[in-house]
Amino acid sequence: MTKTIEIKNMRDTRTISAPAKDCGYFHGCQTCDENDTCKLDRAAHKKWLINKRMSMIKYKILVGSNKGGVGKSTTTVNLAFALEKLGYKVGLADSDLHGPNIPKMCGIENVRLRGDKDGISPHIMPGGLKVASLGLLIEDINEPIVWRDAVKYEFMIELLGNMTWGELDFLVVDLPPGTGNELITIMDFLPNLDGVVVVSTPQDVALLDARKMISFVKERNAPIIGIVENMSGLVCPHCSGEIEVFKKGGAASVADELGVPFIGAIPMDGEIAACADKGIPAVLAHPDSPSTRAFMAVAEKCAKFLGADQASNSNVASV
Repeated sequence: MTKTIEIKNMRDTRTISAPAKDCGYFHGCQTCDENDTCKLDRAAHKKWLINKRMSMIKYKILVGSNKGGVGKSTTTVNLAFALEKLGYKVGLADSDLHGPNIPKMCGIENVRLRGDKDGISPHIMPGGLKVASLGLLIEDINEPIVWRDAVKYEFMIELLGNMTWGELDFLVVDLPPGTGNELITIMDFLPNLDGVVVVSTPQDVALLDARKMISFVKERNAPIIGIVENMSGLVCPHCSGEIEVFKKGGAASVADELGVPFIGAIPMDGEIAACADKGIPAVLAHPDSPSTRAFMAVAEKCAKFLGADQASNSNVASV
């Protein structure tokens, strides 16, 4: 016997069946009142729950880099809000467990998420964008996260399966640096991942790590939406002209070499960092700046790559 729920997706119609003797609850085991006494197949329930949540989201995008300090999280936040500005329903998931900075960049570091029988509700920003992060769940954001892989694995289940993301056009996931266990776990949970955006800076060291990230994604047979070159030139705060502090074009060359798209160059702009400190995404605070125009262009290319620009922005699914 199975419990079945019809999930009607814009791209397909399928039936997701809970395993025999499954509880059928729409929340993770860790937050369940019956966690201490449950004898059912937890692994099967977790997989079913993630499939159920993700089936209601049209496009799942990972944003990553194999190196820290290249502006990955900044790019992720502004990409998510740029997609929202284009009219899409967007969720922003922070999977960077050891540096969950998304809440700070969104100005919601003092918010704490709450759950009920249906799961944990992401925080909803004024424009409707949904945000979930470990930083919105822990009591003290200044305490380091010292977790073994088994605990990290459980949190990834919470992030993807226990959050009530609902119907979305895009779920944008900020990855931790590197190609370690967190990335492997997320890609295992998302076999139908729609694409990966790789962020790099123009320097050779960063580009070396970007190559490794691209190689890993290719090995997993996941689509690569493209490479973004961050800190590509400096916007003068006085005249708004561009100053070439570092060399430019390195990411474009790597993209050409590896046969993947180059989807944008984000200039160095002091306002981007200032906005992150203030908790206001730059694409909202400075809609006409060169950096915002660059982020919007990246968002448009992501949507075009996935075919979202040709689809309706109406409801994604019905349950």
